[in-house]
Amino acid sequence: MKKVIGVLTLIIVLASCTKEQDPFEWNKDRVGHLTKGMQVHQLDSIYANDSIVRSVKGDEFSNGANLIEIYEKGGAHLLTLTPSEALDSTATIENIIIRDDRYTTLEGITKNSTFKEISAAYKVSSVDNMIDDAVIWVNDQNFYFSISKDELPTDVKFDISAKIEKTMIPGDTKPQYMFVSW
Repeated sequence: MKKVIGVLTLIIVLASCTKEQDPFEWNKDRVGHLTKGMQVHQLDSIYANDSIVRSVKGDEFSNGANLIEIYEKGGAHLLTLTPSEALDSTATIENIIIRDDRYTTLEGITKNSTFKEISAAYKVSSVDNMIDDAVIWVNDQNFYFSISKDELPTDVKFDISAKIEKTMIPGDTKPQYMFVSW
């Protein structure tokens, strides 16, 4: 009987010690309280104390199709979400732009991190040359970063067909945007 009471006590103690989710932790399967596979209708309960701004139907040209913006009660822009389909309550969150610098990976990467810090924390697999930006892809993760081409050498800055090497990116360059794609 004492063993049963001891085991039950141990289970209760361990169950009460569960770590509460950090609302600003970011990894490949989670951004704060958002997780992979989460549906749009769940946002109202997750962000009950914050502001959720959804696109107005028929206003796709000015707001961007299907965007959902999350603002903290104090006005800080936290996240921009893109559902997998039209604004349907059962649609899942497909893409996230992290807007607030409090979101941090387990490796300590934030919106204010430098390219040197990002490449030390993660293996950068490739860099894509876009019109105005360079997109930095990270191995074994489902997130990526974009930097302004203004930070790059002139020979690749204006040539969209030029290959951008990781060594061309100055170490102190900070990302313009951080994306998570599920």
